[in-house]
Amino acid sequence: MGNDTVLQQIDGDASYFRAHAGEAESLGRLPDDVVRRMREIGVIRMLQPLDRQGLETTPSAFFESVMSLAALCGASGWVSGIVGVHPWELALCDPKVQEEVWGTDPDTWIASPYAPMGRARPVDGGWIFSGRWQFSSGTDHCDWIFLGGLITDASGELLPQPQQMHFILPRADYEIVDGSWEVVGLKGTGSKDIIVRDAFVPAYRAIGFDAVVSGQAARDAGRAEPLYRMPWSAIFPPAITAAVIGICTGGVAACVDYQRGRPRVSGEALAAIGEAASEVHAARCQLLANIEVMFDLVSQGKEVPIPLRAQGRRDQVRCSWRAVEALDRAFARCGGNSIRLGQPVQRFWRDAHAGLNHQINTPGAVYRNFVLAEIGTPPEGAFL
Repeated sequence: MGNDTVLQQIDGDASYFRAHAGEAESLGRLPDDVVRRMREIGVIRMLQPLDRQGLETTPSAFFESVMSLAALCGASGWVSGIVGVHPWELALCDPKVQEEVWGTDPDTWIASPYAPMGRARPVDGGWIFSGRWQFSSGTDHCDWIFLGGLITDASGELLPQPQQMHFILPRADYEIVDGSWEVVGLKGTGSKDIIVRDAFVPAYRAIGFDAVVSGQAARDAGRAEPLYRMPWSAIFPPAITAAVIGICTGGVAACVDYQRGRPRVSGEALAAIGEAASEVHAARCQLLANIEVMFDLVSQGKEVPIPLRAQGRRDQVRCSWRAVEALDRAFARCGGNSIRLGQPVQRFWRDAHAGLNHQINTPGAVYRNFVLAEIGTPPEGAFL
């Protein structure tokens, strides 16, 4: 299955995904049939390595697929972006855990979140791990999970220099908290809470977050393929933004559709929607342009320099905000009936704002780091 085939199948199933968007919101998770179709299309395997029966596409092909799916159903696009990144990281992990996850079913989905809310106490052969996490998107349909945590000493106290790890657990070792996802936007993602109580995690089922971000994990894993030489900041953050841009694309399209049924169409409204469409398209182009420049570099065996990484993060955040601000302006011109729950435009609008609230879209430090990188000063905090 080539890079273009996933996009073609999403486009061919546009009416199907669009028709199930409301059902996802009502259920508070993706419908089982929608998940089955996403598995058949292969969107979650786009960043999975060929040696594990993945598609190993370019990052841009993956992000374009996320955008296309999100433009039809915000929840499906969001889950494809979040869950679709996890095979990229698992490709950097110990081959033993790769075999456990993918050995019998290469279509196995892996959930997260990465926030370091867990605590891992060292014991022989691994850790005893506990914690509670929020925002595990698509988790009902996943059989494994990445969970962020901090290492403690033998007594359970945090180390003086915090060490952040990602731990990989099978479904039997964690609890999904039903009723923990009552929200105004992205409800169909089913991003429920996760609880782990004193689970034993063997050492081979963990990977250092700093090693992933720095690229050391890819080197240690012997991954020479360009896809796995991309910076983490050019994989995970753009996946979130791709979903946001896709949702806004769908929202603007819904604004256009809404005008068809109005008895009187305001010229001012049409102008605002047209401008919004251009802004959302610009966000799409800008996000992909940076990714393609980086991928060209790694394909030539080169490292992505810090200033370019900082530019990528700068634009990733700005693209999210630009797209949502544009949808705001279009939605505000649609008229009173556009806020009725039967109108798709209001769901896109709510989903877009929910996506903008993801921590990865917080602008301040990211913009500062761009300027710091330009003047040759080490960045502060936000990973590059």
